[in-house]
Amino acid sequence: MTPYEFMQKQSLPYEAKVVHAEVKALEFRDWAISNDRNICVSIGGLDSITLYYFLRHIGIDAVPASVSALEDKSIQKVHRQIPGLVRIKPYKTKVQVIREHGFPVISKEKARKIENLQKPDNPKQTFIHAIMTGQMGEQGKFQYSNRIKLPEKWIRLFGGLYAHHRPDIDWEEQRFRGIAPFKVSSDCCKWMKEKPAQDWQKENNMVPYLGLMASEGGQREKGLMKNGCNYIGKTTIRSCPFAIFSKTDLLQLALDLKVPIPSIYGTIERAPDGTLYTTRAQRTGCSMCGFGIHIEKRPHRFDRLREDSPREWEFWMHKIGWGKVLDYIGVGWRDGSQGDADFLLSGMRQGF
Repeated sequence: MTPYEFMQKQSLPYEAKVVHAEVKALEFRDWAISNDRNICVSIGGLDSITLYYFLRHIGIDAVPASVSALEDKSIQKVHRQIPGLVRIKPYKTKVQVIREHGFPVISKEKARKIENLQKPDNPKQTFIHAIMTGQMGEQGKFQYSNRIKLPEKWIRLFGGLYAHHRPDIDWEEQRFRGIAPFKVSSDCCKWMKEKPAQDWQKENNMVPYLGLMASEGGQREKGLMKNGCNYIGKTTIRSCPFAIFSKTDLLQLALDLKVPIPSIYGTIERAPDGTLYTTRAQRTGCSMCGFGIHIEKRPHRFDRLREDSPREWEFWMHKIGWGKVLDYIGVGWRDGSQGDADFLLSGMRQGF
């Protein structure tokens, strides 16, 4: 379907979206059977847990599989209730990923750009210039691209190695922020979740159902609007029956199917405008993931981790260094703190 048609389907009533999801899920199963492929459902947080129960509800017997060890303990508890769940082992531990590659912070897309800015003498100078200024080179017909340019806040925090691309910035004033004393990486999911799952699927002739929704925004929205609910490509085959769902649609389906809700989400409640929300976490992921942390209100994910697992919080914040990373990007994590410059300057002067 076209992006316009996709957006039209996103405006359908809840009941019609559920029917649409069932049709797409059954179409994908029938394609898999006719092409001699096995089907699985990739299970992580509440979205994909709900997908598993939905597929069973409509008579689709997909093998449940998960890199469960990455999830919150309350999510793992629900995973243990799923019969026959295949537990896939990560290729690298969380600590290995941070120490070998860097911290997953801001977003995957922006982390990839920051990775380039953190490489001394990076040969991709045209790309570096575009990241720093938005000005495209000859290949981009010398046009301006706000999509490629990194927002000013992150340029000032991570662009110091290539200060000559932005002589308009007073880098002396930014002396504590031009070059971050830690590495940023977008590769955490690759080594801990994506590649292990993809390799397992390939070894077992599996094609997956995924609980992705375009309403989550970012790269997921772009990919789903471009490729639709069911995608059969040369290297990628997958079904996302919930692609047109809103968060309220997903939560309503979870209620309808009596899906067990992991405690990290709290309970499902209805706002005055009719939308549904979870009283604790709205989205979850790996306990050490920092993607999107800068736009979360407190209590944010690390605050909830402190409440649920103080020892794990202490490990990530102090022993691994997440606390200093949050200070650097201006995210509060101490009791009542907001991640101010005093913490930043203090950490920098101590050799952080």
